[in-house]
Amino acid sequence: MPKAAAKPQPITNVLAERYASSAIKSIWSPTGRVGIERDYWIAVMRAQRDLGVAIPAAAITSYEKVKDQIDLASIDARERVTLHDVKARIEEFNGLAGRESIHLGLTSRDLTENVEQLQILRSLGIVRQKTAAALLGFSKRAKQYRKLLLTGRTHNVPAQPTTLGKRIAMFGEEMLAAFTRFDELAARYPGRGLKGAVGTQLDQFTLLGGDAKKVARLEQRVLIHLGFKKAFGAVGQVYPRSLDFEVVTALHQIGAAAASFATTLRLMAGQGLLTEGFQKGQVGSSAMPHKMNARNCERICGFSTILSGYVAMTGALAGDQWNEGDVSCSVVRRVALPDAFYAIDGLLETLLNVLNQLTVFPRVIAAESARNLPFLATTTIMMAAVKAGAGRETAHAAIKEHALASAAAIREGQEPGMVARLAGDDRLGLSTSAINAILRETDSFVGAAPAQVDTFAATARTTARRVKGASALKPGKLL
Repeated sequence: MPKAAAKPQPITNVLAERYASSAIKSIWSPTGRVGIERDYWIAVMRAQRDLGVAIPAAAITSYEKVKDQIDLASIDARERVTLHDVKARIEEFNGLAGRESIHLGLTSRDLTENVEQLQILRSLGIVRQKTAAALLGFSKRAKQYRKLLLTGRTHNVPAQPTTLGKRIAMFGEEMLAAFTRFDELAARYPGRGLKGAVGTQLDQFTLLGGDAKKVARLEQRVLIHLGFKKAFGAVGQVYPRSLDFEVVTALHQIGAAAASFATTLRLMAGQGLLTEGFQKGQVGSSAMPHKMNARNCERICGFSTILSGYVAMTGALAGDQWNEGDVSCSVVRRVALPDAFYAIDGLLETLLNVLNQLTVFPRVIAAESARNLPFLATTTIMMAAVKAGAGRETAHAAIKEHALASAAAIREGQEPGMVARLAGDDRLGLSTSAINAILRETDSFVGAAPAQVDTFAATARTTARRVKGASALKPGKLL
């Protein structure tokens, strides 16, 4: 007799189970969604009863008593018969309450559109708080290292001096710009409301005796319950999917700022300038005991890549609406919306840990700066030569010649001798003492960097402190 096939094990959502916080998971989990739906149905019932619909108070009580009895297996069994997810959940809730008083005058979209938007709205609140906390982290670190001289790089090649605080502020300011856009979106995010099958509110008009004022009051009551400050007025069966695209791109913009920061930390970690933090008991490599990899920063970059994928998915839905609506978007949104929030939540949790645990090695940074300083100061030296009477292009050519020769010497394991080479060139008209005097004025090499840090930090703190709970937020422990 053939051996029975093993029962398939449930497949978990990796983004949710491994990376996302419990707060986000509680919103998007099947149990969480059913709970939101039932609260929504009860809110609609209460408003309808207050406006004259014949719903007994006892019926509302019956539903209230059983709303937390959520049996996903039972709902799933009903859906396998009805082949309709909303009808299955209606039947389940009615069966528990022993009533048929929910969903009066509603369509499936009156339920699903509003519930999904409520999930988005609540998730936006969590992302807003964590992004604000990240801004405070950027501000703190930027201020801490506002004057620490650092080799600035363009094309990943030493360019001019900057400060570590300025580099951190640079990425923090990108995050600030992303937060400003995100905050504006969260404040105005509109709900669909109770619009019926094609957006005309026909069924509610019928239920409420054709009284337009009562229909408007019903919708307003429900919107207040959901937490929306405004709603679409002339929407059809579905709200515009371009709104989903706007939400996901706002998440991606936050993630992009974090990813740029994380990418640079990865480069700096490879140069031994800093680490993202290394916990007691942590292992960097199963083969190489010495490794302290920037794995959290790598993870942030990975989350950003995931978000870019959901940007593409939601972008494909924007502009693809047929008439008043259809369900071709459903399979995409069931994946893209929750997973986008799982990804940004995991990204921000990781970023907050990196900002908290960042370990900088000032002596290594100082050594790199000292080694590169004669090269980094070439523009300042060139201007000094011009002041001494040299032609600008002549000075440029001379300094380039000596810089290339010094770089070649370094690659051969020799002393670069950059200062001596420059001082010995009559085209520049600068003595050794004059060049060394320039190199000692390190504060002047960073220009407005410290002031820029101060400006960013002040703005970031002012912005973040408007968000309740941001300053006290502690990220969860990472796997």
